[in-house]
Amino acid sequence: MQNSVAHQLDGTFKTVSFISSEECPLRDPIENSTLSPASTIMAPEKTSDGLDNYAFTVDGVDHFCELPENKNGSDNFSEEGDGSKLAYCVTDIPPWYLCIFLGIQHYLTAFGGIIAIPLILSQGLCLQHDSLTQSHLISTIFFVSGVCTLLQVTFGVRLPILQGGTFTLLSPTMALLSMPEWTCPAWTQNASLVNTSSHEFINVWQSRMQVLQGSIMVGSLFQVLVGFSGLIGLVMRFIGPLTIAPTISLIGLSLFDSAGMNAGHHWGISSMTTCLIVFFSQYLRHISIPFPKYSKAKKFHTSRIYIFQILPVLLGITLSWLICYLLTIYNVLPSDPDKYGYLARTDIKGDVMGRAPWFRFPYPGQWGVPTVSLAGVFGILAGVISSMIESVGDYHACARLSGAPPPPRHAVNRGIGIEGIGCLLAGAWGTGNGTTSYSENIGALGITKVGSRMVIVCSGFVMIIMGIFGKIGAIFTTIPTPVIGGMFLVMFGVIMAAGVSNLQYTDMNSSRNIFIFGFSMFTGLAIPNWIMKNPTSIATGVVELDHVLQVLLTTSMFVGGFFGFLLDNTIPGTKRERGIIAWNNAHQNESDNTLESDDVYGLPFGINSCLSSFTWTKYVPFCPTHKVSRQDEAPSSLDSLDTKPEPNKDDTHIIAGVAL
Repeated sequence: MQNSVAHQLDGTFKTVSFISSEECPLRDPIENSTLSPASTIMAPEKTSDGLDNYAFTVDGVDHFCELPENKNGSDNFSEEGDGSKLAYCVTDIPPWYLCIFLGIQHYLTAFGGIIAIPLILSQGLCLQHDSLTQSHLISTIFFVSGVCTLLQVTFGVRLPILQGGTFTLLSPTMALLSMPEWTCPAWTQNASLVNTSSHEFINVWQSRMQVLQGSIMVGSLFQVLVGFSGLIGLVMRFIGPLTIAPTISLIGLSLFDSAGMNAGHHWGISSMTTCLIVFFSQYLRHISIPFPKYSKAKKFHTSRIYIFQILPVLLGITLSWLICYLLTIYNVLPSDPDKYGYLARTDIKGDVMGRAPWFRFPYPGQWGVPTVSLAGVFGILAGVISSMIESVGDYHACARLSGAPPPPRHAVNRGIGIEGIGCLLAGAWGTGNGTTSYSENIGALGITKVGSRMVIVCSGFVMIIMGIFGKIGAIFTTIPTPVIGGMFLVMFGVIMAAGVSNLQYTDMNSSRNIFIFGFSMFTGLAIPNWIMKNPTSIATGVVELDHVLQVLLTTSMFVGGFFGFLLDNTIPGTKRERGIIAWNNAHQNESDNTLESDDVYGLPFGINSCLSSFTWTKYVPFCPTHKVSRQDEAPSSLDSLDTKPEPNKDDTHIIAGVAL
């Protein structure tokens, strides 16, 4: 959720890339230089000499997998031959110690996006001054992300792709919590008046969490249906760049208030955090640091690791956190709660570490019995549709970088269905959010050249273990508020820009496209702002309908996406003008497969063999024995779409969307 849409910002957001399977090398729209797909998915760009920036090297490996070549036989991944080789393909199993190391790295890469969600939700749940409950939410989302990752890798699309929280559900969630009946009481905003152990306060935040849980669980059933029934292809027929661009852009724009509010508690600290993240991710990404390493061939030696391009957000937050700690112990920051800069202190939530349990096992219904809000369900549906579209692109990008053939239709259907089940589990456990495929780890695949899904299995276990240790979640809650605000300034800004970048695949010299995008963006900002200021303006006489309209019309992502979808599909325009040709080409099958499809996408534990003995399984859209014509293999295929490239055009298409 990362990429042509967001270079070099690993671990901050979810990005999806739809990669053309047979077209020319990718071109950076700014520098017009040839890039590898790895560099377009939150992976390092190539240096001026054309060499890959590897995160680390794998010693003693004598088996390499060739990545697919394009039509002309040239490599899409590197300007040199060796850059096109994987140390481990998707079905390979690296040594156990390498699996653990890489699994932890994938976990850390997704750290920024996952931890941001409960910290934002705590504001709508009235939990700003309840650090212990915040730590429980962080532990829960880590635990559920690990469980969903294991389900996806084992029974879902079966590619090495991580699962985590999604920003596409955050916008409708915050819109629901901003309704008059869910507005936080004034006393919950005052730390001196909040008794976190009182029944009244517990009822305030748990009642809000319960309605989120129920809405997410019901909304996720739609994703389960769309995935396992194979309807994802029908949904994708009508979605193009002019729908995705305003939808994703408005996710970032709608969260500007949260970023500004957190950063405003101390602009000096937040600006320092922002500068550090930008400095690490943009200016130091090509700087390698020597680290000690051991291998049987070379014994103890040093290996250079591009640490800044892998973990810029984590490094930026940690350094700012340390500086805040030093400023606190030397009393540079004010100790008076009423003075500016007090929230930058690190001792405000010092007791949370002592109160947090060492071990805490999250369980379904831990916050009470979920309730359902019709308005919440409709809002969640808007986010679920965006999440599904992004995930389809993630599957193709991940397959490309892990040495796997393009995902067949049954694998895509199964992956979307399992993601729906993941959202169902996230709602039941009470993360306040759903789950989706993370593209942060796809960038790590391009950097490390290790595409083994066993690494992601290890990462899933790491997240489960981290979710069980209560002290770990408590540590993250002590991050000062201005540090979080500085991270948000970078994260939300890039999300917005990533959405806009989809327009490069449309003809923006067309007045039609300019009108659609401009109108969608402007109404996506104007209508929710007006509704928020006039909450009583919607009065149809039916309370439930009023609530549904209130949530939908205050969700910028829905308003902008709706107008983009409606206008793009009704105003006359050629498919190439609309960017649909690029979208369709992104899902075409490749003729050169590195591995047999059944070896990668077949179900484990002998399930494939059992299913092959039944003839009826060929009619089940998510079964490996399900057969479709080549014409319909890609989930976004358009029956009447002419996909022949125009002469003298570089039709490398990446339709990218972002939602952390």
